[in-house]
Amino acid sequence: MMAKKPPKPAPRRIFQERLKMTALPLYFEGFLLVKRSEYHEYKHYWTELRGTTLFFYTDKKSTIYVDKLDILDLIRLTEQNSAEKTCANFTLVLPKEEVCLKTENTESGEEWRGFILTVKELSVPQHLSLLPGQVIRLHEVLEKEKKRRSEIEQLPGTSVEKQKESIEEHVDALNPMPACFYIVSRKEATEMLEKNPSLGNMILRPGSDSRNYSITIRQETHMPRIKHYKVVSTGENYTIELEKPVTLPSLFNVIDYFVKETGGNLRPFIYSTDNNFG
Repeated sequence: MMAKKPPKPAPRRIFQERLKMTALPLYFEGFLLVKRSEYHEYKHYWTELRGTTLFFYTDKKSTIYVDKLDILDLIRLTEQNSAEKTCANFTLVLPKEEVCLKTENTESGEEWRGFILTVKELSVPQHLSLLPGQVIRLHEVLEKEKKRRSEIEQLPGTSVEKQKESIEEHVDALNPMPACFYIVSRKEATEMLEKNPSLGNMILRPGSDSRNYSITIRQETHMPRIKHYKVVSTGENYTIELEKPVTLPSLFNVIDYFVKETGGNLRPFIYSTDNNFG
């Protein structure tokens, strides 16, 4: 019989857990309303700017991101006129999509614009309404990003290729498992999702043969439905057994795939020691 509480991951601070997802340096963070091309509406995310990538989390305490956006190829950042005077509204124009962002207030909007443009252009933008301390912080981030880019360029291969590779380095060699991985059975995973829907609706678990893995999800349609997907380890890659099989380089990418294919409707089940269960 399953215990009252789901298995607990090893207690670590949130930022340490997030470091397992990427080695990119953290430059700025805060809440953003985000609307991507595949979203039907704005989504409220705790957002981190690491290197030239925005990582989106469902809340401030989540240890695994639900989406990410590479801004290295940002074409321009455009401000949008809005009737809401208490927040900033702007659009990131990228080669393949336009992403709309809203901030909690105008001050944080200036900061987000400043940090995004600084890491993209490798220069501190002028004409921003920021305090002296905030401008100093932009210059500090600029120096860190210049150093990071310089180190990447010294590696074999082109700088752009290495920059892209660094963004995809999510897996910690010592513990290469997403935060929604639990050593539970199919039945236990189902019970976890049914009893605690607020914590997420997707669990990664060991497969029945101990070599492969399974994804258990709980979908809210006309009525809740539980589905299971087999994830086969092929050595260096992982294949999701679908009608058209999908092969990905890591289990983190497997979780990413389900999140993106459902437009964020599937969320990793993340147990926090702060949560109380009945």
